[in-house]
Amino acid sequence: MIEEHASVVLTEPLPSAGLEAGDVGVVVHVHRNGEAFEVEFMTLDGNTLTVETLTAKQIRAARDRDIPHVRERTIAA
Repeated sequence: MIEEHASVVLTEPLPSAGLEAGDVGVVVHVHRNGEAFEVEFMTLDGNTLTVETLTAKQIRAARDRDIPHVRERTIAA
């Protein structure tokens, strides 16, 4: 199970938040034994972009072999 403070990877885009599949966030709260998660997405300098409530299907745990990828922030519509 994904726990608080774990790094997670978004599995689908969230255009309203300006997020894309593959973006990395950190779990800041776990709801109902893993049914949903509060995930903070931030820039590399530590500024919070957004905190989103996501289902277990919308994220996965980051893996040891994952390689982060940098992209410029897009403005949400």
